[in-house]
Amino acid sequence: MSMRAFVLLACLAAAPAKANPIPEIICAPTGTMYTRLSREYLAERRGTGMRAPDQIMEIWEAPSTGEWTLLMTYANGRSCIVAMGEDWYNAPKSES
Repeated sequence: MSMRAFVLLACLAAAPAKANPIPEIICAPTGTMYTRLSREYLAERRGTGMRAPDQIMEIWEAPSTGEWTLLMTYANGRSCIVAMGEDWYNAPKSES
């Protein structure tokens, strides 16, 4: 994990571990999460998909570094980082 990803996780650790079923998941109000990802880490939302009626998966990427973040956004106004990594690659769309 890069130093930048480590700092992001440390900064977003606002919720106590008991509030999360998986301690590695970091949650914050959606607006706070979006602000930190976009302004502090220059990440852009690259895609979304519904997981359930009240849950949206989002992939964010920082183009300058290739770092990516998988975010689960809930209808209750919270978002949680469920995975992070490096070397994001946008695959070309396949023709059907």
